[in-house]
Amino acid sequence: MQNFPVAYCGPASVPASFWIRWNTDPLLLGALAALAFVVARGRSANARAGWAAIALMAVIFVSPLCALSSALFSARVTHHIILIAAVAPLLAIAFPMPRLANPPLAPVVAAHACFIWLWHAPGLYAWGLSTVPAYWLMQITLLGSAWLMWRGIFAPSVQTGAALIALVATIGHMGLLGALIVFAPVPLYAVHFETTAAWGLTPLADQQLAGLLMWVLAMVPYLIAGLRIVWSGLRVSVPHL
Repeated sequence: MQNFPVAYCGPASVPASFWIRWNTDPLLLGALAALAFVVARGRSANARAGWAAIALMAVIFVSPLCALSSALFSARVTHHIILIAAVAPLLAIAFPMPRLANPPLAPVVAAHACFIWLWHAPGLYAWGLSTVPAYWLMQITLLGSAWLMWRGIFAPSVQTGAALIALVATIGHMGLLGALIVFAPVPLYAVHFETTAAWGLTPLADQQLAGLLMWVLAMVPYLIAGLRIVWSGLRVSVPHL
């Protein structure tokens, strides 16, 4: 079976060339530089969150992880987890855009869930990697919907209960998707059939690892956010003596 072409990040990396496979796309580097300029000029609500988001975007889009995600489905899932569960909340903290009205949280959470499930359906997943426009459509819809969700969760006007329900719902549906991927009896993501062997994995083992990452590791940022929200609520509700 031939390897499915991956339009962005270049050919799938192998261990021998991993550390030299950096993505130097000038448009991407220019966009990151422009965002860094905005943060450096003090135009973000939280500079540390802004710099952290830029650093993580460099990791997933510029570093050798980009080429590795062309080789392993588990690396691609790691990329997506960082994008929606780390970059997105950091951008929501750095750029809350208070003048922009918050849409109702429930539809935003539902829309974000739909994007996650759609882009991890085998057919759409392969299509999303087949051309550069499709690749960036995948990235923008995942990041954009996640930013809207995290922005709503962090909004001062949102009640603690609603924010926690949004986080629990996201953990739940991502865990379900991860479990379905783990227990699938056959490899579903044919794009990686020929590239996993170089990394000592079978396609099914790579898929199972990806499912475990989505099922277990992905919940950590949401749990941390939930604990932080609960703690902040307790600090506000408990009077100081």
